[in-house]
Amino acid sequence: MADSASKPDASASAKRKPHPDFKKAEASRPPFGLSTKLHFVQAPKPDWQPGQGANDPSNISTKHREIDPYAAGRPAVHNYKLLISGIVPRPVGFVSTVAGDGEGTNLAPFSYFNVLNHEPPLFVLGFSGGYERAKDTLRNLLATEECVLNIITEEYIEAANYTSIDAPAGVSEWSLSGLHPARSKMVKPDRVQEAVFSIEAKLVETREWESRAVPGKKTGVMAIVEGVRFWVREDAIDEEGVLIDLAVRLSCPNHPAGRLIDNRS
Repeated sequence: MADSASKPDASASAKRKPHPDFKKAEASRPPFGLSTKLHFVQAPKPDWQPGQGANDPSNISTKHREIDPYAAGRPAVHNYKLLISGIVPRPVGFVSTVAGDGEGTNLAPFSYFNVLNHEPPLFVLGFSGGYERAKDTLRNLLATEECVLNIITEEYIEAANYTSIDAPAGVSEWSLSGLHPARSKMVKPDRVQEAVFSIEAKLVETREWESRAVPGKKTGVMAIVEGVRFWVREDAIDEEGVLIDLAVRLSCPNHPAGRLIDNRS
């Protein structure tokens, strides 16, 4: 759940939703390309040789603009918009957690997410705001030191996207999304049954970040978690349990629908 109470104008200032009436804008677009299938192609220049440089050398004459992220008068939200438009595609972490009392549950997508290491399997999650303004996912993670990372696919992108809303206190995103919880083996939070790939994880460490422009202001928290159990749908994994079939998984960030969830969440 987002901490919208303390930042009522955050979404508006970020302009993450450029269309006031999204459904109207969506209706003007062509239907989702269900006929498009995953296929592998050659590199843009298969005959490239060492030392040849870029495929289009003409771009080398195009000027670049220098941007100081801490320039006087530059709002932090401008850095946010620059980063999410420049670092693409990005994986979206779909995280399920349980509250410290063992009762409340939470399910939320996170734009700042990635894999860090394979031995041990380590993953990173980025949360906006500090410990004192912790979102439900971070609060639960700190209390229980457990979570499940679910990889989103186009099969349930709308349901996953909907969990980014500011749900009322005590209301679980699970029921709002219509997704089905499946029992985990090593951690208390459930995994998403619809997910092709899920990772049970335990907290390794967290670190709080402080603003460079406003000393003393806590702006974010990084959490590193370790994967302790993998779950892969049978039709997507090979016999050795090594490779996931991308045609089945179709991770959202590498699909046009993946950009949709970043724009609307």
